[in-house]
Amino acid sequence: MEVEPARRDAAVLDPELLQLPELAPGALRENSIIADALYSQWLVLPETAKLSLIEDAKAGTTLNVAGTSASTNAASSSSLPSMFPAGSAPPLSPRSTSGSPRVMRRGSGAGPSSLGSPLKLVSEPVREVIPQFYFKNGRPPPKDLKEQCLSRIDHLFFGGEGLQIQEFRSVTKDICKLPSFFSSVLFKKIDIACTGTVSRDAFVEYWINDNKITMDMASQIFEILRKPGYNYLTQDDFKPVLKELLATHPGLEFLQGTPEFQERYAETVIYRIFYSINRSGNGHLTLRELKRGNLIAALQQLDEEEDINKVLRYFSYEHFYVIYCKFWELDTDHDFLIDKENLIRYGNHSLTYRIVDRIFTQIPRKFTSMTEGKMGYEDFVYFILSEEDKSSEPSLEYWFKCIDLDGNGILTKNEMQFFYEEQLHRMECMAQEPVLFEDILCQMIDMIGPENESYFTLRDLKRCKLSGNIFNILFNLNKFMAFETRDPFLIRQERENPTLTEWDRFAHREYIRLSMEEDGEDASNGSGDVWDESLEAPF
Repeated sequence: MEVEPARRDAAVLDPELLQLPELAPGALRENSIIADALYSQWLVLPETAKLSLIEDAKAGTTLNVAGTSASTNAASSSSLPSMFPAGSAPPLSPRSTSGSPRVMRRGSGAGPSSLGSPLKLVSEPVREVIPQFYFKNGRPPPKDLKEQCLSRIDHLFFGGEGLQIQEFRSVTKDICKLPSFFSSVLFKKIDIACTGTVSRDAFVEYWINDNKITMDMASQIFEILRKPGYNYLTQDDFKPVLKELLATHPGLEFLQGTPEFQERYAETVIYRIFYSINRSGNGHLTLRELKRGNLIAALQQLDEEEDINKVLRYFSYEHFYVIYCKFWELDTDHDFLIDKENLIRYGNHSLTYRIVDRIFTQIPRKFTSMTEGKMGYEDFVYFILSEEDKSSEPSLEYWFKCIDLDGNGILTKNEMQFFYEEQLHRMECMAQEPVLFEDILCQMIDMIGPENESYFTLRDLKRCKLSGNIFNILFNLNKFMAFETRDPFLIRQERENPTLTEWDRFAHREYIRLSMEEDGEDASNGSGDVWDESLEAPF
């Protein structure tokens, strides 16, 4: 068979011609058959066989990219075809005169290079030891702190037979540094089997080995109060603490003979706590909410202060007295429920019908009472705290939801005008000079300074200290008129006691008023009670 001309010509080529220095790259692309034949010829050359780098690497010989030796380098330079056209090859990387680690024979007498392999440095970086920063059960106590605590524990548990609940109070206060009225709940938390005794080992296991000692007080209280398997606190979790507080605090000793009012006091305190610091409003108090609130500071003050009325946050008995008396005044049939007609009488009929209707739609807060159209005592506590201190965040959120009729997160001109219309009508009925809504709107915009003057957002209101007056203007006529007249006496009171909240001032005024009414009843009938005997509410 006749061999194709191209293959026949390739078969008789001289190896020296394989370099083809003057052959243009385009010529090879156009004659692929010639290129294939040239490549086959090149593979069978003796010099090509010496370029088997893989076999050399397996054998452990020197890996010389340009050839196996200098002589081979020279020979191959004249025998290998050029990969690039003349003058277009990129330069080779410069070599170190001292020799590259890559061309040194492994296992030679000279030993490994002091520099090591650059590839090894990349693949095996230096390991940095990072100390443990997360501990599932809290950070373990330092050795000196643990030994110091164990020494105090040995002193209190000197008998070796454990402590009963009456003796455990000193452990709670001296070792755990917790308020003393957490003693019972802490004791029962450790005494799971209800043996009536807590041993030294059981306390050490719970307080030290479980790392309670290194927690902050908020975390300690949270862990003590929460039920197993729960990551939040409920109102029921605080009841044992309030029970012990009522039994041990000197400022509440006078309530020992009236257990029904002990229960009401405890409920009111718990409602106030959740109103202020349970910002989600779902009844599930998280650790984060507990830390962000001021309850821990109030608990510490409560344990050191004998006068309960000086602890204004949550625990003041005078504050409870005012709340309960206000509720009892409105609850005319004493079924412990309030309807719309009852609530409209609050504050000498200061509220408009429209805002009362809005409250009973349960938009700002769903009622806890199970009776349709009736507000329970807990619901009233939330209402009175919001009504009498409109500078607090819970109050601003409460009333904002009332005015935001469509629930879109903004208060528009039409929504505010809807509530103000009743205020305007009431001013006309009282023969007072009415203030047009357009004038009031300009005043409110100047007062709040909203980001967009066409509406108010909750963020706008929270940034302004006077934002509570916006709601008084819209639905509380008495406070609106008081704001317009600017009583100099009240202004001076606020400047003299800047730490007091609006609620603190209101509760103080009302307690004095109720006390004076009680004195008046004493003079008329000789009774020492605020209520007549038919109400069965001795104070």
